[in-house]
Amino acid sequence: MRTTAFITIMVTALAITTAGTAAAAAGGEYVALGDSAAAGPLILPPDLSSPGCLRSLANYPHVAAKQLGVPLKDVTCSGATTADMYAPQSTETGAVPPQLDALNAATKTVTVTIGGNDVGLVGAATSCINLLPGINPDCVDRYTAGGHDQLAEKIAAFEPTWGALLDAIHAEAPDAAVFVAGYGTYLPHNGCWPIAPLTPRDANYIQGSIDKTNAALARQAAAHNARYVDIRTPSIGHDVCKLPGVKWFESVIPTSVAAPLHPNATGMRHIGATVAAAIG
Repeated sequence: MRTTAFITIMVTALAITTAGTAAAAAGGEYVALGDSAAAGPLILPPDLSSPGCLRSLANYPHVAAKQLGVPLKDVTCSGATTADMYAPQSTETGAVPPQLDALNAATKTVTVTIGGNDVGLVGAATSCINLLPGINPDCVDRYTAGGHDQLAEKIAAFEPTWGALLDAIHAEAPDAAVFVAGYGTYLPHNGCWPIAPLTPRDANYIQGSIDKTNAALARQAAAHNARYVDIRTPSIGHDVCKLPGVKWFESVIPTSVAAPLHPNATGMRHIGATVAAAIG
């Protein structure tokens, strides 16, 4: 009886393992491309395979891959721009290969989050920090001087480059389904000075610029055989102004182990689930 029971257990375990392996093989390899919004700098545990990229093993690609049960090749890297998809990226611990090198004919799923550094979103947000509102001028006046919205113009000028990148991804991984994950709702309407030390006008300008970036990414995804994954909508109500455990993003002074103005571990879990649902 004990021998029969043991054999039954082993056969069942083997069947489960085989089924899981087959499911992973059927799903194919998932390759994650992107910048720090995907890499998850400072979120524990770190991915020590590329320490200069400040990549987390708990970022959204890892969350999504685990939920989908597929093998993951994560080459996301903090500080990445679209140029780093094609050429080596310099990091504090040495250069890392072009992210597109991770793709091949066996790649079945690709996610990409890129563009925030190209159009200067983080730099603009940090330049708008205002510790003396009412004394120091709103930065939106500087960014829109002369009737020219500098960030909006950068986004519009850069938009075709995103489309070209999606074409390059398809060329390297012709059988892959490509998903463009956008950026989230970092700031609520009028912000929340001093938790996020931006004036109401500046908070609305920065989030509005993030929204313009998302709209451009969505248009290019639709035009280049990719699917846009909306992160902005599900993250409403989870901005930097909310309490720990509710917020998905950290403000200038983080309240959890995560980089300022980036997703935290809670955010990565929810973003990963959103991406997995879109892929699945």
